[in-house]
Amino acid sequence: MTDTATTADPAAEHWRTYDEFAAGIDTFRLPSASLDGTMMRLHGEDGTVLEMSFAAEEVTWSARGPLLTESGAVDPYDAVAVREGVLFLNLPLESRERTALTIVASAQTNRAVIVLSRIQPEAPDAAPQVTQRFVAAVTDGGPAQGESPTQSRDLIGKRNLYRYSPEHLYEHVYLSSQRYSWQCLEGVQRGHGDTDLSTVWKLDEGLYVFCFREFRIAVASVWLHDLGYQLRTTGIFLGLNGSGDAEHSRAGGHIYPLGAVAYPDAQPI
Repeated sequence: MTDTATTADPAAEHWRTYDEFAAGIDTFRLPSASLDGTMMRLHGEDGTVLEMSFAAEEVTWSARGPLLTESGAVDPYDAVAVREGVLFLNLPLESRERTALTIVASAQTNRAVIVLSRIQPEAPDAAPQVTQRFVAAVTDGGPAQGESPTQSRDLIGKRNLYRYSPEHLYEHVYLSSQRYSWQCLEGVQRGHGDTDLSTVWKLDEGLYVFCFREFRIAVASVWLHDLGYQLRTTGIFLGLNGSGDAEHSRAGGHIYPLGAVAYPDAQPI
């Protein structure tokens, strides 16, 4: 009898493209929310100012400052209420090629993290083709409360499973402030795994913005991990598909913590 739980998938010999593994990875994602008729203004700590006016399916936005400059662009958006008062907002930009603008904001603290993801024209040597920039910001919802979002080491040593659909199951091990390892346990990438560049920011208690940039294929991702009572994750991908075209995908699912290790003396970077 063949043990399918331990036998390697023959497909693992073929490295899957971004669009192949992303298909269906939003099955267990939290539902989208409409921001129709609302406005939002963000002031970044680097001087960036981002203004957005939402309709049912599109947002008119402008930006000025070090992160991004744009005047009167209209793009689609996707919003998810991750917790009461906590919003995951993504603009899969059509006005700018190979670019996504993602905002995670809390109405409880009136603080936010802005992430700008881009696919570079060419793949550099020994570095991902995708780049990401991060800015802590405050919203116009009222006085900012608590500490400003900042890069966090809280996930180092943790090991979690992520179930995105009946066919998508992945394991993450957070190695340091700059890298994490992953492997696919179920799905078209079964048997695949790698160690990629990653960045973690803490938005609020139990809420972590986790981002990665892959080496082997041109793909960047932004997630909001809710490691409180919800144990849910909501995210997006930006990458080059099998045809070489830029593509945006939604993602999300359930988190199953497996455990954690603590380093007794020397610490990861």
